[in-house]
Parts: sequence; structure tokens; C-alpha cells
Amino acid sequence: MESLTTTGLYFDGLSARAHPVRLRLGERLEIVGEAIRLDWSLLDLRAADTAPPLARIGHASASGSVEFEDAAFAAHLATSSPGLRRTEREGGLVRLVLWSVAAGLSVVLIAIYGVPAAADRLAPQVPPAMEAQLGRAVEAQVVDLLGTPPLCANPAGRTALDRLVARLAGTMDLPVAPQVSVRRSTIANALALPGGRVIVLSDIIEKSDSADAFAAILAHEFEHLAARDPIRSLIRASGTSFLLSLVLGDLTGSTVLVAAGQAAIAAGYSREAERAADAAAVAAVDRAGGDGRALAGILERITSANDEKPGGLASLLRSHPYTAERATAIRATPGAGKAGTDSLLSAGDWRNLRRVCDAEDRTSPSD
Repeated sequence: MESLTTTGLYFDGLSARAHPVRLRLGERLEIVGEAIRLDWSLLDLRAADTAPPLARIGHASASGSVEFEDAAFAAHLATSSPGLRRTEREGGLVRLVLWSVAAGLSVVLIAIYGVPAAADRLAPQVPPAMEAQLGRAVEAQVVDLLGTPPLCANPAGRTALDRLVARLAGTMDLPVAPQVSVRRSTIANALALPGGRVIVLSDIIEKSDSADAFAAILAHEFEHLAARDPIRSLIRASGTSFLLSLVLGDLTGSTVLVAAGQAAIAAGYSREAERAADAAAVAAVDRAGGDGRALAGILERITSANDEKPGGLASLLRSHPYTAERATAIRATPGAGKAGTDSLLSAGDWRNLRRVCDAEDRTSPSD
């Protein structure tokens, strides 16, 4: 093959500086200049779009390119290099789709495996002061998501509740003293939040047929606090929400904040976490002088009232699945709990606690 030569400019792709070079076209394209000596295969040459007479030639796997204005040289180059006019457009779309799928898959895998693993490591390291501050923010978000149900603060009812909380907490190894609030609601549930906070939705008190049953619900939530389950769940939900925000381009923080509140409401803990909380609740109520196996009955009543109804907020609040399995395990728990409707509280205190949402101060004798 006869060799042709011409002059041009070489750009290394790293700077805007143009390097004068001499081009020689033979079996290969040689590019020679001051401190430049390149030898490109004709199969790897690619032409960029330019306005004639300017021609710009690049390499399929290198960042540099050359420019020249020799029409005869360009014509010979076109006949000698079969892939010169090939573009990456055909494969570009495919690669874009594949990279998008890979990126999406990586986000899913991180959300499924990476975020929970990180949450398990980070949760015990969160300082108490930071968790307390986070708990206040999450509680405000949860109350807003629930429609701002009114706070129940009947004095006699609060006094009875405080006695029950103190009695239970004294039998459990809790990182901080629990702060329990009651909100008027037609939904029966209790929510453990970071920082030792527990929100009780009043219908769960209505559905408790004894002080022991309600105490077991409280003790169950207290055990989640002891295990740092709320902060762990919050880290998982916030981390996953952040990944989704990153992919969707919403990094304002609003998505993460909403996810934090929703995670607290619908904290679907693992079977292992629920079994551990159930067992700890039964033991705590037994140590306090009641019968922790009353937890089985209240879980079944909550299930028939809320969990079997699809959709709506009640469905969102279905945070304790596998009720039949759990109730069976709870009833089979060995122990010698003192059964009785008023074993943990006096009859008067239990009546007052059940009236904690009453506007009037209808107190009953505590003994």
C-alpha cells in the first residue's frame, strides 16, 4: 500500500493544547511530533463529525485525536479504514440500558443487604443525646402522619400509667427511662420510637381486658427499646429512602424525613425480634407480679380488629405479623405468673388508666 503523508494537529484529550504532527498513512496510521509517536491500527480509527475540509480522527480505545484538512488524505483514509464511520450509537443505547439496570440492581442490593448490615453496626453507636433528639423529631413526624390525635392527660389516668411504667421498667434493663404518651385513637397499637419514647394509641387500652394484658404490650415495646430496634429500623428506612432519593434526584431531605416517620409507624421487625420482645415482655410482667401470658389474648384481639382489614391506616399499622404463631408460643412460655385482672394494678388504678383519655377527672379509689 502506497504511503501518504500530511500535516495536522494532535490533541491528547487531557488539555486544549494542539500539538503539530505529521501523519503517515500506510498499513497503519503513524502520528509523529515533538515528544509524540503514535501508531494506530486502521481498524481502530473513528471519524468524528466535522465540517469539511476539516477531518477529525480518533482512536476507539484512546482519548487522543488528530485534525487535518487534506481532502485526498481523508479520502484514502476512508477507503483504508473499514470502521472509520462506525459510531458507538448502536451499542451506546444498549450500554446505557445495561448500566442503568446495573445501577438500579446495585441500589436494590444495597437496600436489601448493605443498609440493614450498616444499621446493625451503627445503631449501638448512636449517642444517647443524639438518639433523644432524633426521637423528638420522629415523634413529631409520627403524630403528624397519624393526623395529630389529641394527647390523653387525665390526671388520675396518667398517675396510674406512670405507676405501671415504673413497675415494669424496674424489672427490665432499659438504656433510658421510657417516656410513654397516650393518644386518642380508634386504632389499637403501641409504637416504640428512638430515645426511649413510646406512643400508645388509646384503643389498645380499650381492648385490653386486664392490666396484665396492657402491661405486656408496654413491656413488649420496652424490649424493643432495650434492643435498640427503633433506631435500627429508622437507620434502615432512612438509608433506603436516601438511596431512592439519590436515584430519583430528590435530595431535599423530605423523602428521608417522611420515611423516618413511616418507619416508626410501620416498624415491621423481624420474626426473631418479635419473638425476643414477646419473651422479654412475658418475663418482665411475671417479675413485676402479673401474668405475661395475657399478651397472647390482646395480640389476637388486635389482629381481629385491625390486621385482617386490608388497606387504610390500620393496615399500615400492622407491625406485628404472625399473630397465631406468636400467641401459641406465648401461651407455651413456662412460668408462674400471678393471673388476675388486676394483678399489676389495683382495681381503682386500672379503672383510672382506662379513663386516661376522659376529659373529666373521674377518679376511682386506688385500693
